Amino acid sequence: MVPLFVLGLCLLPGYASAPDLHTVAAAVDEHYNHLRSLEAEFTETYKGAGMDRAESGTLWLKKPGKMRWEYRSPRDKLFLSDGKDAWFYVPGDKQVRKTPVRKLEDLRSPLGFLLGKTKLEKELQGLGFAPDIAPMDQGDLVLRGVPRALGDRVNQVLLEITPQNQIRRIQVEEADGSTTEYRFSEQRENVQIEDKLFRFAPPPGVETIEGDVGQ
Repeated sequence: MVPLFVLGLCLLPGYASAPDLHTVAAAVDEHYNHLRSLEAEFTETYKGAGMDRAESGTLWLKKPGKMRWEYRSPRDKLFLSDGKDAWFYVPGDKQVRKTPVRKLEDLRSPLGFLLGKTKLEKELQGLGFAPDIAPMDQGDLVLRGVPRALGDRVNQVLLEITPQNQIRRIQVEEADGSTTEYRFSEQRENVQIEDKLFRFAPPPGVETIEGDVGQ
């Protein structure tokens, strides 16, 4: 793990002195814990097992625990949770997968609880700065840690934090060597989102399969 205090951070643009880890983490917590909803464009990339995949779409989050990932490129897909159950569906398929949120191990699932329950130092073991990782923007900070809920599956998570205390990028490195990265843009906070956006009703003729939800 990278030490919590790194002298090189003094040189980061936008910071007169080295940022304090606890201050940064608390500021991110405060930002998200006061949001009711969030809408953003996302790009998801996956590298591993001989695959290199890039997808994009729109993400909606709403307190408490609701999320909707609507993929548009390169094909339509839907991953959503109403806070109780999670669904994964590809339009045109004859099956939809459903699993209780409490049993969900999907890498996207922790984001469903980002609003209102964020505590980075509690949720990420060994949280610290990652000065060896170049941020997308020079004014951003990159943090690393191991999510306690996925510690047996994930080696580390990188979070890129903007000066506005928004999470711009999440990179997840799994134990099998694969990497999944989410980049967020056009973030719109506290927008009006109806609850029906997070409900799923299987289309006629589509069978519901109980089990792991995944791509």
